[in-house]
Amino acid sequence: MMKYISLIVLFLIMSCGNKEDIVLPKADRTIVSNIEDHSPIYIFFRTNEKDTLAEVNRKNSIITTNWIFNIDKRLPLRIVIPEVMKLQDKKRKEKAHKNEKAENYYSYADSIGKNMAFIPFTKVYYKLEKPIGISIFFNKKNEILVDHVIVKQDELDNYLKKMADNSNRYQLCFDEEMSFDSYVKNIIFLHSIKLQTTENFIF
Repeated sequence: MMKYISLIVLFLIMSCGNKEDIVLPKADRTIVSNIEDHSPIYIFFRTNEKDTLAEVNRKNSIITTNWIFNIDKRLPLRIVIPEVMKLQDKKRKEKAHKNEKAENYYSYADSIGKNMAFIPFTKVYYKLEKPIGISIFFNKKNEILVDHVIVKQDELDNYLKKMADNSNRYQLCFDEEMSFDSYVKNIIFLHSIKLQTTENFIF
C-alpha cells in the first residue's frame, strides 16, 4: 500500500529516469480499502503554455487484473474523462484475455483514516452530452441543481424522497470544468446516500 504523506498522496514513479508525481483527490471516508490482483494506470497533470493536458501512462497495466486509475486531482473532467473512456472501451472490448471479474477503480486519499482508498466505476458509462430526463447537476461552484433548482448537499436525499419519483430516472450530470478532485468527492457523497446510476453525463 502506498504511504500516506501529510494528507496529500504523491505517487512517485520512474519514467525515463525522472521522478514524477500525481496529487490524488482527498475525501473523508473509505469506500473500498483493499484491492488484490491489480495493476496501475497513471494520468498526469501537464501544462503547455496556457493549456492543461493529461498524460496517460498505462505501460504496467495488465488487461486481466483490476485496474487502479491514479489521476491527478487538478485535471478538469473535460480533459480526463475522454482518456478514461478510451481505457474503459479497450478493456470492455478485450476478447482473447478477458476477465469478467476484473474491475476498474479510482484511487484517492482518506484524510480521516489516513489511508489509500478506492471507488469502483466499472459499470459506469460516461457520456459527453446533456441528458434527457430529471437531472442532478453538480457544477464547478460546488452547487447541486435538481432540474435547475439549487439544493443544499445535506438536503439532497430528503429533497429527492419528497419528489416521490423513481431514482432510476435521475441523470447524474457534472460540469466539464469541474476538477477531478471535486468529482471524486461528489461521487463519494452519492455513495453515502445510495444514489448511483450506470451513466454519468459530462458537459
